Amino acid sequence: MAHTNPYTRRLALTLLCAPLLLLAGCPGDPLADQTAAIALPANATAPTLSPTSAQAQAVAAAAQAAAQVNVQQQKAQALINHVDQSYRSGVENYRANRLDAARLDFDFAVDMMLTSGLDLKNDPQLSDSFERLVDAINSLEIAALKQGNGLSPKLEAAPLEAADDITFPANPELTAKLKAELNLSSDLPLVINDQVAGYIGVFSSSNSFRNHMGASLQRVGKYRGLIQKVLTEEGVPQDLIYLAVAESGFQPQALNARSGAGGMWQFMPATGVNYGLQRNGYFDDRFDPEKSSRAYARYIKALYNQFGDWYLAMAAYNWGPGNIQRVVQRTGYADFWELYRRGMMPAETRAYVPQILAAVIMAKNPEKYGLDKLTPSPPVIYDTINTSYSIDLRLVADVTGASLQEMVALNPSMLRMATPRDASFDLHIPAGTKSLYEERLKDIPEDRRVSWRFHVVKPGESVEEIATALHAKAADIASTNGITSNDPMSPGDELVVPVQSISAVSRPQRYTVARGDTLVTVADRFNVSVEELRRWNNLTASTMKPGRSLYVAEPVKLGPATRMRARTRSTRGHSSHGSSSGSSRGKSAQSRSTQGSAGSTAAKKKKKH
Repeated sequence: MAHTNPYTRRLALTLLCAPLLLLAGCPGDPLADQTAAIALPANATAPTLSPTSAQAQAVAAAAQAAAQVNVQQQKAQALINHVDQSYRSGVENYRANRLDAARLDFDFAVDMMLTSGLDLKNDPQLSDSFERLVDAINSLEIAALKQGNGLSPKLEAAPLEAADDITFPANPELTAKLKAELNLSSDLPLVINDQVAGYIGVFSSSNSFRNHMGASLQRVGKYRGLIQKVLTEEGVPQDLIYLAVAESGFQPQALNARSGAGGMWQFMPATGVNYGLQRNGYFDDRFDPEKSSRAYARYIKALYNQFGDWYLAMAAYNWGPGNIQRVVQRTGYADFWELYRRGMMPAETRAYVPQILAAVIMAKNPEKYGLDKLTPSPPVIYDTINTSYSIDLRLVADVTGASLQEMVALNPSMLRMATPRDASFDLHIPAGTKSLYEERLKDIPEDRRVSWRFHVVKPGESVEEIATALHAKAADIASTNGITSNDPMSPGDELVVPVQSISAVSRPQRYTVARGDTLVTVADRFNVSVEELRRWNNLTASTMKPGRSLYVAEPVKLGPATRMRARTRSTRGHSSHGSSSGSSRGKSAQSRSTQGSAGSTAAKKKKKH
């Protein structure tokens, strides 16, 4: 039940009682006792008192303020109830080991609060609820991580990760053979010694390692041009691109489950901030391939400037510059291989540098290791829009002609379905669509871009059908576009679609199972297949429990979508500059809320271009 603010209630009571204080006072008011003690003649009559205009206005203002507070509290309680329902659905999915569905439920609960338009920071009721929600989700996430891989599907392990503990005897013949056969041309000093040759032998003789290496070299096709450009601009050797083979296998959403290091280059949050990687409840730049590569290049270059040696820079990236500096000072040797021979570094760091050198050499000689027949993934290219307003990815997909899945793939740093309202964000859209984006968005007010939609009419579509599909009202579509509901529509006509409810579009559409429902009846109702319902909701049985929440449109996975097993470096190296984080959401979201505002438009229907 909502409660009126005590201060507001007390103020209203005082103002209402003010005209009568001279007669009898108000119950519970100390002035009432004083007034009652005054002796009046038996025949005395009280003068008629009329509240002054100022008093009347004050009374009315207090009453209005109290009413507004009550309405806000009712809205807050309604929001809390809806959030609790989504959280309980997540707990149910969590207990049934439907972890991906649980994650979507939990994200939906957080999204509802962040996009509610209510003041989460200054409303004690909402602030407390939001803090308890995030804490509860984080607790479940940590419990899931202890049991396995958290609330998300598993990422492919970093290709070199499992080789940390491998030992092998020196093989001078293999070392000599590799020196004679392999191309060592590189802008990075390359060496083939017993340690590097040993790892090349291990990686090339194991199907598992070779497959991992192949997958990494295939995946790098998406980002090679982007990373090489950044390395050139920052003065870093091109072949240091392959450090990502050890860190993430070129997977931009990799997240270390134990330490919180994240992204293609496995930055800890604090280190990332030092190199310009922002992080809040809406996005995490560590998962942006371009921004994180820039931060990596600057960091590894700073380490090189500190130690004057690329091998020591790599070792410091793994173990931490402070640790490397101490052993250099202690021994007097600023040489990786000398420190290696003296056993001055932990086993992982001793293995880390020769592993990366082995990966570089294999990548530069693919025909020798069966890697030359790989088809690299096509490069990811995009236009960039700097947003200072909140816009839902569904609307971005609408105006650019892309699918929602494409938009998610282009923006791996996004943690929510919408860009933030209170921070600048570089939104990636399909290459060549920037002008189209700007033109089509002109008719949608900034404060409505988080909920409204855009639609290009297809053959045979009516306003009613469009309204049904996009959870809008036909009358609102007609009014906004300057048409009537009965106007004939032409294929290619462009419509702005006003959607009143943010929650209707903020996440994939869901349906609560009613008694008697079957997969067939639900699939028919939402025009999807039974197989899709099974896949989206991880269903194995044909029966469903009434009250269960089902996804009836394809869920969209936002970053960070997956987690990786930690290397032992996770609590040292560049990770030591920051603290670990068990959840991508974290506490940073607790101090953020979005403020909704009303607006209107008189956009007209436009013909196709």
